[in-house]
Amino acid sequence: MTELPCPPFTVGVEAVQGAVRLRLAGDLDYDTSDLLVERAQECLADGPGPRDLFLDCSGLRLCDSTGVSSLLLIHRGTTSRGVALHLENPPDFLRRMLDITGTARLFVLDGADRRTGQEGTPPAPSG
Repeated sequence: MTELPCPPFTVGVEAVQGAVRLRLAGDLDYDTSDLLVERAQECLADGPGPRDLFLDCSGLRLCDSTGVSSLLLIHRGTTSRGVALHLENPPDFLRRMLDITGTARLFVLDGADRRTGQEGTPPAPSG
């Protein structure tokens, strides 16, 4: 049986005054989540540190439970430093995972919500 090559997971780093954007591409899973956490921690440790950390998720193909765990670990690091953590353009599968696990409220979700067509965080469920 031929094993299909898995596209690599990449984390691109863009720093601007007061903010850092990490562009995620590929599968965020057990094999790759450590790389994301390491990059985020490096960005938070540099200089005076950013006020905002943006994770551009538009290039994610998959995120498993270990990937969600890495996002929560990054959230812990940003919260302890007073840094806002933004998830930009989270794919529908990631939004669903965050909603199901009750962790969506921990992140600033940036990008148009496909359900409402509005920018920002989806409306909270009533009741």
